[in-house]
Amino acid sequence: MTSIKQPGEKELMFFSGRAYPELAQEVAENLGVSLTPTKLIDFANGEIYARYLESVRGCDAFVIQSHTGPINKWIMEQLIMVDALKRASAKRITVVMPFFGYARQDKKGRGREPITARLMADLFKTAGADRLMSIDLHTSQIQGFFDGPVDHLFAMPVLENYLKNKLDLANTTIVSPDTGRVRLSERWADTLGTPMAFIHKRRDLDVANSVKVSEVVGRVRGRTCVLIDDMIDTAGTICKAADALFEQGASDVIVAATHAVFSDPAVDRLKNSNISEVIVTNTLPLPEEQRFDKLTVLSIAPLIARAITEVFSDGSVTSMFEGDS
Repeated sequence: MTSIKQPGEKELMFFSGRAYPELAQEVAENLGVSLTPTKLIDFANGEIYARYLESVRGCDAFVIQSHTGPINKWIMEQLIMVDALKRASAKRITVVMPFFGYARQDKKGRGREPITARLMADLFKTAGADRLMSIDLHTSQIQGFFDGPVDHLFAMPVLENYLKNKLDLANTTIVSPDTGRVRLSERWADTLGTPMAFIHKRRDLDVANSVKVSEVVGRVRGRTCVLIDDMIDTAGTICKAADALFEQGASDVIVAATHAVFSDPAVDRLKNSNISEVIVTNTLPLPEEQRFDKLTVLSIAPLIARAITEVFSDGSVTSMFEGDS
């Protein structure tokens, strides 16, 4: 079955780019549909061509693409797919991006800088997207960059359900690696019923991915600390935060993050650190060379599939996280 139809009007069709077909297939299985056959090829000069092999007229289209490396190619491919759907008369187009590319460029820190996250939202709107869906945006303000509905999903329930079964919550502290994640840490701490701490850090604005850790604020001595973040890129922040926690007497450090970007030298840093476990979701593909013994990968596909179902049926995405409609 390549679509879901509701009598008289609605038809859900699910499309995937080439960046991460494994996640797309898993989401499709959870939805109970097949991926719509799509021809995607590269011309000799690198241009991308897209054509759908079935009629998409009047459908409710969901286009998934993970913004992994080479990130610019896969973003462009998704834009082209959206444009093709618009020109083929799809009724409504929802862009599903488990990881929102360029999300860290969400404000001007200094003069003469771009706000590329806003540019991303504008590009998808211009291409023809009616709605965006993403998981754990770097900052919530990105929702306001898109002129239309944005479904901001949270991986916290997936990560929490895993951790609940292995932690002694009475001896656990949730730790934010910087002040920007304090609100997220508070949500974790409230849900799990644990205390929280945070690490004050300073970043060198002239050197990319350069972090200086200053001090730990909160109860960590003799406790298991769970460091949480939205993404792990080069792992500099997380590893320095873990070192700071051990210096303050933490008995163990576990890391939980949504997006495993894992730019070099992240894998080496994590493997050689004192962190006992790194828990991530599969919003981004992880090749075998980026997997290591301490890494646990949880599937986000059921969450995405449920959100798509709620959007398609005009249900409540909010109820997935707040328990009400």
